[in-house]
Amino acid sequence: MPRPRKCRRIEGCPKASFFKPQGIPLRELTEVYLTMDGFEALRLADYEGLSMEEGAERMHVSRHTFGRILGDARRVVTKALVEGLALHIAHDAKMPCLQLYPDRVAARSKELSMTKIAITSEGPSMTDRVDPRFGRAAGFVVVDLETMESTYIDNGGSQTLSHGAGIQAAENIINAGASVLLTGSVGPKAFTALKGGGVKIGHNMNGGTVADAVEAFKAGKVEFTDSPNR
Repeated sequence: MPRPRKCRRIEGCPKASFFKPQGIPLRELTEVYLTMDGFEALRLADYEGLSMEEGAERMHVSRHTFGRILGDARRVVTKALVEGLALHIAHDAKMPCLQLYPDRVAARSKELSMTKIAITSEGPSMTDRVDPRFGRAAGFVVVDLETMESTYIDNGGSQTLSHGAGIQAAENIINAGASVLLTGSVGPKAFTALKGGGVKIGHNMNGGTVADAVEAFKAGKVEFTDSPNR
């Protein structure tokens, strides 16, 4: 029987989870995956400059385990750089118990404002219609429910991507500090990225304006989803 896998402490999530060579469509690239514990080992050893002992203590693993994780992570990153591959920082499904430090969780909670919601929109104003797409939406209207002030995030950069548009759009929503997304449909990769960033997803918002979607949310009429619906 294999030994049970111990929890590794992860102090924070990467600001971006996907990197690829410039100018090459993603459909033409092979992806390699860097696990979250690999990312953490790289951050501690190569970014913060900690020793093996210090890094192992921070991750709550043995020095041998830390060295193995670090070596695997360095090989993945080097392979991506040398061979020009796409690098995806992804949660390792075999390691279900990644633990965040409480202070980092609290900091992330402060970044996500419970009063801010994002709506996929065909234009920049509250009177524009809700865009039923997510990754390929024209943009996002972010509304502060306390002041009803709105800002617009253009999604043109994601629209030009042949693959990974949903992930890029999800990062835009998370970086805007919204805790809720209202849209029509969300694919699996975008759903995972949004949920990982603590964003609740209200779906089936087809038809109507951005203002209509905001009023539906305030009235408790939005249907939230726990799984991708596209």
